[in-house]
Formats: sequence, structure tokens, C-alpha cells
Amino acid sequence: MNFMLSTCHRPRRAARLALAAGLAGAALLTAAACGSSADSDQPMTGMSHPGAHPTASAGPMGSGMPGMGDMPTGDGLGATASGLTFAPSPSTTTPLVGQPATFRFQIRDTDGAPVTAFEPDQTKLMHFYLIRSDLTGFQHVHPTMAADGTWTANLATAPAGSYRAYASFITQISGRDTPLVLSRPITVPGPAAPAVPLPAPSRVTTVDGYTLTVAAGTRLMGGMTHPLTLAVSRNGTPVNDLEPYLDTYAHLTAFHEGDLSFAHLHPLGAVQGDHGGPTLSFEAMLPHSGRWRLFVQFQTAGVLHTAALTLAVS
Repeated sequence: MNFMLSTCHRPRRAARLALAAGLAGAALLTAAACGSSADSDQPMTGMSHPGAHPTASAGPMGSGMPGMGDMPTGDGLGATASGLTFAPSPSTTTPLVGQPATFRFQIRDTDGAPVTAFEPDQTKLMHFYLIRSDLTGFQHVHPTMAADGTWTANLATAPAGSYRAYASFITQISGRDTPLVLSRPITVPGPAAPAVPLPAPSRVTTVDGYTLTVAAGTRLMGGMTHPLTLAVSRNGTPVNDLEPYLDTYAHLTAFHEGDLSFAHLHPLGAVQGDHGGPTLSFEAMLPHSGRWRLFVQFQTAGVLHTAALTLAVS
């Protein structure tokens, strides 16, 4: 199976960090460039383009976690924002059916030069996300950067279909640390399996024996900030042994049904050892009404768990 993608993401004010990474790996991906213009959001040949937005704005939000930067605003559907562009590399890997894929890209400025200075965000210089158009196949990985500003993301096997790839990062623009989320539509070629119907909205979901429950009475409205609280239990007993993951006890990402708008829900509260839970609190700002698929990542006993649930936003 052959995999084709396009993406981009985040930096800050510390020293310029250039990480050398030579990542080779079994691949099944074709990562192609998306045109020569730095402001282009056109898909590569053979890629679908489900209506990209020209820009994705960025702006500050307060942080309740120590060491965390401002959160990006906007819906994350633009390949270019604040003069920076998410540019996939024009390299192609040999298709290997059933094998993982590698996706390479740069963040480029208005002159087309690669950006190499990034600030850690929740301990990582770059967060890369992949989601299929039916909101399945969620992946969240942390690429490594070579000296020339090329990022390499190692991805798990992805079934054929239409996807969107997102890069989330913090970098300095006009002397100010600026968080951005940039994205591009991609296609994994081949006979695509039928779309999986989105599960109905629910306050409860389970994963790996854990139950996550949204607080009763929670109501979210598009474009407004609301508190969101989840309780974690196992076999009916509250869980209080959550371990830190990315400098917090849970990482929560959301995607909007239909256009795949992106939102990273801001965690609240300080990390104090391996004793997180049983409640997880977030500052939720979902930019649009409709149904959102939330992916909650948390860690216990060194194992990362990813729970998913659907919420309706009015």
C-alpha cells in the first residue's frame, strides 16, 4: 500500500535547536511537495483536497500547566499562517504493504527558507497528528528534526482513504513566541474501506479496562471557552495512579465531523508525581458547533492509553 501526505507545526524563545535525526524505516508512504508557492494549500498530484482554509490564525490563551506555552486559536485547516507554511518533502519511499510509513516535511518562512528554531511545547518541539476523514485512524507522534529543518514523523500503517495531517508547534515571530497549527489534506491510495459511522455522542467511553466519564451537566458551545472534566475509573474504582504524559496527566485532542477542524483542549492543574486522577480538567474551546471526536491520551504503569468519545457542541 502506498501512502501520500502533507503537513506542518510548532516553536519558542529559547536557543535555536537543531536536532539531527536520521530516521529510516520501513515505509509505505509517498511524501510529496505541494507546489512551489510558500502560500499554496493545493494538494499534491493524486491527493484529495476537501476544501482547505487559506489561513489558520494563532493567538494566546492562558496556561494552567507549568512550562506550557500559549495555546493556538483557529481551526487548524490552513497550510499557511503568520507567514509560515507547512511544506511536505518531495521524496518518495518504496511502498511496502503492511509496513509503517515515514512522512517528512519542513516549516518554511515567506522566503521559502526552513525554520529551525522551535520552543518545546509540553516537552516536545513538534506534535504531528493524522486523522482519516471518518475520524478513525488517529495518530499523534513526535517527529525529529534534522539540521536542515526537515522533520521526520514515523507513522503506523494507515488504511487507504482520505486523511488530514497536522503540525503543531511554537516558534518566534516578530520577537514573540507564537503557537501554530498547520495542516494539509492527504490521500492513502488504494481501495478505501467504507467510512465508519461516527459513534453517537456519549458521556462515557472505555479503553483498556478504564472508564472515562464526562461530568454530568457539561454543555459546550462553539467558539466559547468552557470547563470540561473527565473522571477516570477502573472496575468501578476511581483511578489515582495516572503518570505524567507530556508534562500533564492527559492530552486531549479534538476533530470536527465533516471539515476536520482541529482543537487541542488545554489541560488544567499541576503535575505531582505518579498520582494523577481520578479527575482530569481541561479548558475546552471548540471553534464550531456540531459533533466532535475527542481523543484522550493518558498513561499508567508506563503504558499509553488512547480513549475516544463523541461530544455534541451547540
